[in-house]
Amino acid sequence: MIQVRRLGHATFETPDVEKQIDYYTQVLGLVLAAREKDRAFLATKTGQLAITLQRGEAARCTKLAFEVSPKENFADMAKRLAGEGIRSESKSDAIPGTPKVLAFEDNKGTTIELFTEWGFLGRDQAIMGVGPLKFGHIAFACPNQKEVTDFYCRVLGFRVSDWIEDFFSFLRCGPDHHTVNFIRGNSTKLHHIAFELKDFAHLQSACEWFGRKNVTIIWGPGRHGAGHNIFIYHRNADDQIVECYTELDTMSDEELGYFDPKPWHVDQPQRPKVWDRKAATLVWGPPPTPDYFRGRDAPSF
Repeated sequence: MIQVRRLGHATFETPDVEKQIDYYTQVLGLVLAAREKDRAFLATKTGQLAITLQRGEAARCTKLAFEVSPKENFADMAKRLAGEGIRSESKSDAIPGTPKVLAFEDNKGTTIELFTEWGFLGRDQAIMGVGPLKFGHIAFACPNQKEVTDFYCRVLGFRVSDWIEDFFSFLRCGPDHHTVNFIRGNSTKLHHIAFELKDFAHLQSACEWFGRKNVTIIWGPGRHGAGHNIFIYHRNADDQIVECYTELDTMSDEELGYFDPKPWHVDQPQRPKVWDRKAATLVWGPPPTPDYFRGRDAPSF
């Protein structure tokens, strides 16, 4: 098993790189840290690479990058993957600020890149838009969602934080309640991506900015049950759903096995569990709009 520690960045193919750059820099508030002919690299205001854009025929997520311990050895990780029947490849200088990655494919067809070193990109540049603190999590719909959940736990060291009934898993690799999610769907596709904001005041400012930019909030503000994050959802320039959130549950001590107590928790202490759909969806807030469900082929959340 390889223990990943942090979600680094995601790579998206897009038919219109310029349009997506405009969205990420002018609406969401990321920094254009580097640019090539058919690729763009966008970082948060803290200088961490969050999104890589690659020109392609269709809008889709093709790669996920995770940070592992600096003590990890690439050859040793490759051997452990080979023991699982997984072929991997070491690559150099593929990503600005990240000198080396170990790449392989997960069991739903997404390329995974593991890295031990990274550098700050575009730090302290002026930003417009929301300005999230970090790229927080990413969710996929897939027909083999239980097998994918098992793969991430067995191969990459993820732990299950919660299930919603038998169709939606929440997995963590660090203290955050979830870093990846997998929901049962008829095909493999992106469900949503999510960015962490500082606090509720930051979330309110995001709502005001979306209003100024005529960006429709398709769900929220509200508080989920599973993870207990306060959220708003909207769509980006490629019609993908983007969540901005704050106050996500954290587990500071894995051995204790419960999430840091909060006043809004019904369970005391709040431990990983199987939620029913209604309780997991909302503690408070409006129901999702029809636009949130547009294009979905997965159970409603």
